[in-house]
Amino acid sequence: MADLVERFVKDHGLICREEYQELLKRMEEPAAARYVQDEAVRLRKKYYGERVYIRGLVEFTNYCRNGCFYCGINRENRRAVRYRLSTEEILECCERGWKLGFRTFVLQGGEDPWFTDERLLGLVRSVKEAYPDCALTLSVGERSFESYRGLRKAGADRYLLRHETAEEAHYGRLHPADMSLAARKQCLYQLKRLGFQTGAGFMVGSPGQTYRELASDLVFLKELQPEMVGIGPFIPHCDTSFAKEPAGSVELTVKLLSVIRILLPAALLPATTALGTLALDGRERGILAGANVVMPNLSPGKNRKQYSLYDNKLCEGAEAAEGLLELGRRMEAIGYGLSMERGDGVQLPGREL
Repeated sequence: MADLVERFVKDHGLICREEYQELLKRMEEPAAARYVQDEAVRLRKKYYGERVYIRGLVEFTNYCRNGCFYCGINRENRRAVRYRLSTEEILECCERGWKLGFRTFVLQGGEDPWFTDERLLGLVRSVKEAYPDCALTLSVGERSFESYRGLRKAGADRYLLRHETAEEAHYGRLHPADMSLAARKQCLYQLKRLGFQTGAGFMVGSPGQTYRELASDLVFLKELQPEMVGIGPFIPHCDTSFAKEPAGSVELTVKLLSVIRILLPAALLPATTALGTLALDGRERGILAGANVVMPNLSPGKNRKQYSLYDNKLCEGAEAAEGLLELGRRMEAIGYGLSMERGDGVQLPGREL
C-alpha cells in the first residue's frame, strides 16, 4: 500500500492539500480505495455501531433570493412552480413524523425573504414547543449573526449550510457575483461560535471541479471541524445554465464519504438523496462507505416535485409506515439498522459538540 494512503489512514487526515490531490489519484486504484473504505467503516462502527440515524426532512419553501447557477429553484428560473408551507402545514408534517417515531426534523428551504427573522423565530418556537424532546435542524442559507443567534435561543439545535466549494474561483463559476465564498465561510464560523451543531458540505463533480478543488474542500473541512457533512453528486437541472453538464460520479462520492469519515471520525454523515437518485443502491453504498444518516422526506406529496434542486430527484418518503419499513429492510439487508434516536453525535477529546 502506498505510503501516502497509509499515512492518511494512520494520521486521520493530517496531510496537506497537494497530498489530498495525490490521495484521490491513488484511490483510483481499487486496492487503495478498499483500504480507505475499510478504515472508514471501522471508525463508523467504533463511534456509532450499526445505527443509521433517521432525520425527517420538511422542504417548506422553494422561493429563493439567490441565483446559484446549478440550482433548479434559483431566482432566475421562471418555470419553477413556487410554494411555501404555512406553520400549520409544517407542524402537520412533523406530527406525521412523530407518530412514525422520528425524533429529528430538518426544516429546509431556499433563502426566502418572506421568512423574516420574526416569522422564522416563530416557526422554530412552534416546532420546539410541540416537540420539545426532538432535535431541530435548519437549512435556510445565509443570514445575519443576530438572526442565527435568535434562532439558537429559540431552540434550533443544528444548522446545515453547504459551502459548495472552498476555492474562490470555482465558487465564482457556480454562483453570481452578488454571492461570495468569504460570506459563506463567515456564516459557518458564526454558526459554530453560537453553539449550533454545524453542517458544511459540497457537490461532487460540479462544473469545473478537479481534484484540486476537492482537496481544498477537504482541507477546509479539517479546519472548520463541522459536526455534520453533506456531500452528494452534482446532478444538472434542465432549467439552469448547467443543464447540459454531466452529472457527478457516484463512485467518487462514495470514496469521498470514506475519506471524510477518516478526516472527521465522529461526524454525522448522510447518505444523501442525490446518491439515491443517481443509483438505486446509492444510499446503501453510502452507508457501506462510512455514512450514518438518511433523511426520508416528510414534505407533503404535492410539493415534493416542486422542490426541484436537480432533475429526477428521488421523491419517495416516509409519510406512510410502509415507506419507513421498506427503508428499514434495505438497511438491514446490508447489516445496519435504523435508529429513531436524536443522534447528537459523539464527543472526541479536545472537541466540543
